[in-house]
Amino acid sequence: MRTVIRTWLLALGLAHGSPAFADDVIVAVAASLVPPTTVLAGEFERASGDRIQIASGSTGALYAQAINGAPFDIFIAADAERPQRLVDAGIGIAATRATIALGRLALFSNDTETVAVDGLDALLEPTIRHIAIANPSVAPYGTAAQQTLEALGLWAANDTRIVRGESVAQTYAMIATGNAEIGFVALAQVVDAGHDPGNYFIVPVQYYAPIRHDAVVLSRARDHSAANAFHEFLLSATAQTTFESFGYLPADR
Repeated sequence: MRTVIRTWLLALGLAHGSPAFADDVIVAVAASLVPPTTVLAGEFERASGDRIQIASGSTGALYAQAINGAPFDIFIAADAERPQRLVDAGIGIAATRATIALGRLALFSNDTETVAVDGLDALLEPTIRHIAIANPSVAPYGTAAQQTLEALGLWAANDTRIVRGESVAQTYAMIATGNAEIGFVALAQVVDAGHDPGNYFIVPVQYYAPIRHDAVVLSRARDHSAANAFHEFLLSATAQTTFESFGYLPADR
């Protein structure tokens, strides 16, 4: 893959090949997209000599930081709304906003016999005391989880079984450590962790609105060649293959 990326960078005239010319690129990345972005950042760094710094968190929290002047060069969300808001506020460059992948929701449990056998019906098991989801107000995967529970007739604001993490990364940790018996996370997280397929069930996409991972270059990086090169790399066929290997659906640009 390194040869492919370096060839691609050379075509743009951006492969320095020497750390003497290295630039830092600060990329705000929704927690759910960190695994493939980390892989792509490593490939880009080795091919270009530039350094990619990833700041992760919920889409809502990262958006608030960007609005308040955080020095991000690229913003990658788990929705289309927040990148567009940055464009509307003059913080993002409209021409660079694009969908790089479509996320998928997974029901995850440490108990292989529960999810593997019952799928979504595992939520009905009497032994389930906690259903973990990301906070729907800041995390799009939390919104997707809420939509799924609503479609199943299992959502209630006063349901004490539903516990919320501030990001999908925190939600995953709640389940992985056993603090919640089951919950909804990004498919990419369980794929990245190498979980047995019996530990998760891929939620059919008809249960929730599309989870669009949109990226936008921020205005402060308009003339930042490394930032623009990494953004363009994220839209390449090479990057798309990596996203799909983590369970994402192809971006329908």
